[in-house]
Amino acid sequence: MTSLEGREEAVPHPVTAEARPGPLQRLRTPRRPRLWFEVLLIAVSYWTYSLVRNAVPEQKAEALRNADWIWKAEHHLGIAVEESVNHAVNSVTWLIIGMNYYYATLHFVVTLGVLVWLYRSHPGRYAATRMVLFATTGVALVGYYLYPLAPPRLMNGGAFVDTVLVHQTWGSMASGDLKNMSNQYAAMPSMHIGWSLWCGLTIFALATVPWVRILGLLYPAATLVVIVATANHFWLDAVGGILCLTFGFTVARVWYGALPYALPKLVPARAPAALLPTNA
Repeated sequence: MTSLEGREEAVPHPVTAEARPGPLQRLRTPRRPRLWFEVLLIAVSYWTYSLVRNAVPEQKAEALRNADWIWKAEHHLGIAVEESVNHAVNSVTWLIIGMNYYYATLHFVVTLGVLVWLYRSHPGRYAATRMVLFATTGVALVGYYLYPLAPPRLMNGGAFVDTVLVHQTWGSMASGDLKNMSNQYAAMPSMHIGWSLWCGLTIFALATVPWVRILGLLYPAATLVVIVATANHFWLDAVGGILCLTFGFTVARVWYGALPYALPKLVPARAPAALLPTNA
């Protein structure tokens, strides 16, 4: 306002409340995860994933035709060496037995370990990084439904060795006595690659110890060798897993406005309450 002397006087504006964030904005804001919710979410999600994956019709004839097509395509590309790798590693008993147990256990152990590490050490990045994993797995289910694929060890007339069956090792849900508990024709995409690469990139991006970061990168590389040596996947199944992971990172980037590793490491347990307007 202008005074009688013609000068503008600074009139203090009333203190107003900052706009409260809407429900969508609150969901997109990184917050400290709650243990009980995360345990329940992971348990229910994995149960749902297993249920849906195993409920996909085991279209054996189509899955075998697709396997033949993949094998021919890899020959044209000059990368069809899975059979040679399978036979070479199978000739070293201690090595292939170790790979069988690697395939059956580390897929779950390492993934859960990385989730726990994120929860404890990087709570601000936990939800976004977990979203990558969930979106990756969700789109993989679509692949299992639309493109049933037999693993190399189940191909008609193939010379691949089913290493779990031959060496009677424990743990694989895809061979031996446990094969009826899992869909045998859900090889594309490979979630062993999708999950292990998620673990490796997360460790490499967030770990501070150099040798741990190197191990992070070696883990998906070793997993790639294992899935081929045990005749559970083709090389192109791994490509499918990488594409699914790319989709997962894209979903998290769009939702949070940044890649998970660029988000703040630490966040408050809940967003601070908005200031209420003061009375004059």
